[in-house]
Amino acid sequence: MASGFSKTRFSTRSSTEYTVRDRVAIRLSSLVRKVVLGLGISIDGYIARLNGAVDFLFMPKDYSMAPFFKTIDTAIMGRKTLDVALKMGGSFGGSSMATYVFSRSKPASERDGIVFVNESPAMFISKLRERRGKNIWLMGGGELARDFLKADLIDELYLGLVPVLLGEGIPLFPSGFPQRDFALVENKTYSKGLIALKYARVRKKSRRKS
Repeated sequence: MASGFSKTRFSTRSSTEYTVRDRVAIRLSSLVRKVVLGLGISIDGYIARLNGAVDFLFMPKDYSMAPFFKTIDTAIMGRKTLDVALKMGGSFGGSSMATYVFSRSKPASERDGIVFVNESPAMFISKLRERRGKNIWLMGGGELARDFLKADLIDELYLGLVPVLLGEGIPLFPSGFPQRDFALVENKTYSKGLIALKYARVRKKSRRKS
């Protein structure tokens, strides 16, 4: 089965190989609240098994999410991601984290601290960026990530690459979006083989016609 990871075209150039224009574009992106897609994936690019299970993911003792959490104050996810997270005992809607869930249907019951959204990602993110705040964490799933990529809304990728091949599962990026270029800005290897990768979106300005 083809890997969902191969659907996305990543740039593998080092930071020194990027032009001045590329680096300026990355710096300018820091002036607004960034949308950061952050989650764990298998080597072959799956974020979950076909049944939605994520038992293959793990957190090494020498790895901490604390620095990442200090940079965000908003979490966004799809309905399926919420359901999986709740089954795993996750809690949302804390006083320090605004939580939004994209869903095409109204939930049977509301949950305290969680706001359900049914509008285009572009319009919603535009509204969020009008408010002061920290970065915005896009937690998944794959279909919502694809919609955000189609609208070119993802500014950074934080991927935890787990040393396992699932063979099949739910891909990180389902097909159906244009090429998006990213620069690898940070990578670190932790115990048990987990590799943390950070990518920044490289947006090139279109030339004006004379």
